[in-house]
Amino acid sequence: MSRGRPYVRPLDLKRGCVDLSHGAGGRAMQQLIDELFVPAFAGGTAVARGDDGAVLPELAYGERAVIATDSHVVSPLFFPGGDIGSLSVHGTVNDLAMMGARPLYLSAGFVLEEGFGLGELARIVASMGRAARAAGVQIVTGDTKVVEQGKGDGVFITTTGFGALPAGRALSGAHARPGDRILLSGSIGDHGMAIMSLRESLAFETEIVSDSAALHDLVAALLAAVPSSSELADPARGLRLLRDPTRGGLASTLNEIALQSGVGIELDETAIPVRPQVAAACEFLGLDPLYVANEGKLVAVCAAADTDRALAALRAHPLGADAAIIGEITDDPQHFVQMRTGFGGRRNVDWLSGEQLPRIC
Repeated sequence: MSRGRPYVRPLDLKRGCVDLSHGAGGRAMQQLIDELFVPAFAGGTAVARGDDGAVLPELAYGERAVIATDSHVVSPLFFPGGDIGSLSVHGTVNDLAMMGARPLYLSAGFVLEEGFGLGELARIVASMGRAARAAGVQIVTGDTKVVEQGKGDGVFITTTGFGALPAGRALSGAHARPGDRILLSGSIGDHGMAIMSLRESLAFETEIVSDSAALHDLVAALLAAVPSSSELADPARGLRLLRDPTRGGLASTLNEIALQSGVGIELDETAIPVRPQVAAACEFLGLDPLYVANEGKLVAVCAAADTDRALAALRAHPLGADAAIIGEITDDPQHFVQMRTGFGGRRNVDWLSGEQLPRIC
């Protein structure tokens, strides 16, 4: 029994399934929370107290609160390099980190489908707990709902993150300037192709593994070497912005930046790292790796004078070992993203049109 509640028997994690009573607000729902969620997430913290919300400590003087929300509907739920549980933590932690914030807390909302195996749910929840502890964040509150069989797809997870932004720091997609350099922390397309290879039963000599990872430590190292422009006395120096190229891939992320900042972008195709097995999978499936999602990479734009320091800081971290300078910001009133190809030509890199890879995050 948990917290003294008179349950008839413990949850059967081997053969048991989610049923509608687990979302009905009664004893079965409380048992699910007490026996599955609380041990994985909280121990003795706010989730274990059972309140409707969590009271968070005050921030340090001058810090500002940052909030980010992300929903996760990936299919399949388990994939090489991760699962929907760890992905739901990494995705929201990274959204906070791209703002320059220190991730602190998460809330988690679950939509479960009737009939979903309790063992699989326990595996997902345990993965979330491990990912949160590894990232140094606490899952402090949440919610669970159950829908009828056939009206969901096992489990959907929404996470909201809360972080602290140091005084004076401001990173935004609107801050890029002509002459700035664009850095990428590593190879693109790993996550999306890990999902698609599993769906399509594609086999390669080297397995394609998702790059799903929490990037806040990498960001902290980068900002320690190159502070944001807003934190420096010289506005012509420093880090302008950070983005993680998830849905829509690198191409869509760069188009967002060009539009927000009112600039153009010129890329060097030969400088963009793509793993051979990812390139092969993309070619087989007729996909462009520039539009394939990533879950453990970042794009950084910094002043040209700070490029070498930024690149060195990224490469000194395990998650940025393959970092590269891939292009620069240009003065273009049309806000085009263009690329110099490996054959010496040029092509426009437009927004993603439609849904190239559904259900990948």
